[in-house]
Amino acid sequence: MTVLKFVLVVLAAYLIGSVSFSIWISRLMGNDIREHGSGNAGATNMTRTFGWGPGLLTLAGDMVKALTGMLLGYFMFGGEFGDPGALGDWGLMAGGMAVILGHCFPFTYDFRGGKGVATGGIISLMVHPIVGAAVFGSFIVFALLSKKVSVGSICGALAITVAAILVHVNTPRLLLSIFAMCVVIIQHRENIKRLLKGTEPDFHAKTKE
Repeated sequence: MTVLKFVLVVLAAYLIGSVSFSIWISRLMGNDIREHGSGNAGATNMTRTFGWGPGLLTLAGDMVKALTGMLLGYFMFGGEFGDPGALGDWGLMAGGMAVILGHCFPFTYDFRGGKGVATGGIISLMVHPIVGAAVFGSFIVFALLSKKVSVGSICGALAITVAAILVHVNTPRLLLSIFAMCVVIIQHRENIKRLLKGTEPDFHAKTKE
């Protein structure tokens, strides 16, 4: 029964993660975000291409679907509010891993999704509030200092595992942290190459002309 629950959680959370708000919103505007800017179906490219409104809507949608997928796994495995039980946390882990994979590699859109930053941010908060604070803090500080969202995203990804170790989260939450970190960094491999070459552009949101 536990194995069946695990499979159901993974499938459901992956499908939830595969919902691409950036593609939906951009198509409502008569475009496809994957044909603009970096070609990435995420909140950063939406903001660069269409402005703050569509970008923030995408960000909110991506966060909600991440939260939904993780809570689904947590409660299906018997988790309760205020009681981080072991089985519930394994469900949380399964839902989190699947939802970030669905976001980054949605089968409904030729496996071309986002980079997992918004999803990873919600994962960090669900792992532990202090871990979430460390991730969001690292993202904001390094993004502002470098003027590059990619730098903030990479530093935030590294922070999730470091913080999870420092606050001694349990095994499923630690594994989820490591997994999220690896996915986000892998999704930023081209950004890392540009950063090393000194060709990564600064972030600029589209403004009304």
